[in-house]
Amino acid sequence: MFQDSPIYDRLVAERGDVPEQVRRDAERVSRELEVVMRPLRAPGHLPGPERQPSPGSGWQRTALLPGPRPH
Repeated sequence: MFQDSPIYDRLVAERGDVPEQVRRDAERVSRELEVVMRPLRAPGHLPGPERQPSPGSGWQRTALLPGPRPH
């Protein structure tokens, strides 16, 4: 990548080839992700039935009227 670059060569000697390590790790993570995601892409895999959220599930913000709050 950096030919005839004594500064880069010295950094690689001191710290290792960080860009190469990052590339290897990114390729490894990509392969692992592909293995994990494969069952979701397999033919015949049907997603579960659509579920409607039940009332009260999840976060909702309700407005409070001014004045004293009931306990």
